[in-house]
Amino acid sequence: MPGDAAGALADLAAHPILLFDGVCNLCHGSVRFLLERDRAARLRFAPLQSDVGRALLAHCALDADALDTVVLIDAAGAHARSDAALRALRLLGAPWSWSWVLAAIPRPLRDALYAFVARHRYRWFGRKDACPLPRPEWRARFLA
Repeated sequence: MPGDAAGALADLAAHPILLFDGVCNLCHGSVRFLLERDRAARLRFAPLQSDVGRALLAHCALDADALDTVVLIDAAGAHARSDAALRALRLLGAPWSWSWVLAAIPRPLRDALYAFVARHRYRWFGRKDACPLPRPEWRARFLA
């Protein structure tokens, strides 16, 4: 496992890791949203396509070629799709943490909506040829 991945797994309680599609504009907007609102700087990030992202997926026994989801890895394990998104928002504190009430909606319904957006994300939001570099003040929060 790449060094960044191994070290990051040691501190999941304090710093959960969000894996995202590194070429998706919607995903980049979502990561920027989280970075701007995560005042405690808890979340760490890595593109799914990166060596670190692929190693973390393999460590969690998830398909490293499934790039149509977001994955949050925390002390409780690996969470994908709508569970990952809701857990990430929960870490931000109020008012964003209030979105956790949406977890009461059955997962198959939440994930169906998530899958619909994921299928169309490139058409609706576009994509980049490569994962852009984060702002200098955020670089330490990225594992790849």
